[in-house]
Amino acid sequence: MRAALSLAQRGLGLTAPNPTVGCVIAKDGRVMGRGVTQPGGRPHAEQVALAQARAAWGAEALRGATAWVTLEPCAHHGRTPPCADALAAAGVSRVVSTVEDPDPRVRGRGFAALRAAGLEVTTGVLADEALALNVGFFTRLALGRPHVTLKLAAALDGRIATASGESRWITGPAARARTHLMRARSDAVLVGAGTARTDDPMLDVRLPGLEGRRPLRIVADGGLSLSLMSRLVRSAGERPLLLMHREGAARERRDALRALGVEMLPTGDRNGELLLSDALARLGARGVTRVLCEGGGRIAAALLRDDLVDEIAWFAAGAVLGADAAPAVGRLCVERLANAPTFTLSSHERLGGDTLSVWTRPLPGLRWSPA
Repeated sequence: MRAALSLAQRGLGLTAPNPTVGCVIAKDGRVMGRGVTQPGGRPHAEQVALAQARAAWGAEALRGATAWVTLEPCAHHGRTPPCADALAAAGVSRVVSTVEDPDPRVRGRGFAALRAAGLEVTTGVLADEALALNVGFFTRLALGRPHVTLKLAAALDGRIATASGESRWITGPAARARTHLMRARSDAVLVGAGTARTDDPMLDVRLPGLEGRRPLRIVADGGLSLSLMSRLVRSAGERPLLLMHREGAARERRDALRALGVEMLPTGDRNGELLLSDALARLGARGVTRVLCEGGGRIAAALLRDDLVDEIAWFAAGAVLGADAAPAVGRLCVERLANAPTFTLSSHERLGGDTLSVWTRPLPGLRWSPA
């Protein structure tokens, strides 16, 4: 199952709105086929593994084999026949899996179909690892919005830029490489308008071998202040760019940006501030499962105030910038400690001269039980 989970990890950022799934088929101690959900969500991992096994060993060799699958095999007819039926028809005698697929079209029906066909089914194997791997998929189905990771790169005192505005680079090459890996595994990368104007970023993936990954780039820009000459806008024809904006934003500005290939997302607002809950719900409706927010302080605070942050990735550098420097998180107006957003430390590691701490909070309703 660990091998299957490792396979599934390769599909992060490529399979939305579907989960990324890994499948390993073996018999008599010999691996016959491996598969991972393909880009765009089709074909599924089980179909890929079965095809590989047939090509290498022949169809008859599959009889009596065991399939390890990182999520319940599907049981509904979509673009392809159900994977549960395909495993049974191939002669696989045993399926080992993790958790139920929460999709209402599946939700236990795949396991039931396998058992009805006479296969032995074992569930709950490495369930927590499977939930963590596809947390974006589970979040979207449970809450109707993508899973949100707030990434912050700050000095020891939580500052992200000097008093003069200098911010490149607070953290070192290893930390920046990890950020690019996080982008590659996300469906979308989000920044606030201030960060977009100040840093003029590309928000692309620049890791060797992963340059083809193209997460949706999003800027929360209520007044559509982003320059038409910014790198984000100038590259919109090649890499997708979406601007969240107030519904009353100037029509001329919207038309000019659309003409350059920028997608518009009209969003409700509260006292001039974008309703990020509304925007995230719309992203969830279009199939986005994982959003990486890279700041700045204003949008970080807005997400935290509205209880929309599921995970914080805190990159810390060994420097101190002082109270006159820009904070990683803007004003939260927390008057009592009991009202502060709280997270639990999930992991901590050293990256060159910096550290990365990942803080998480439980997703409501995200539990597994043997099926």
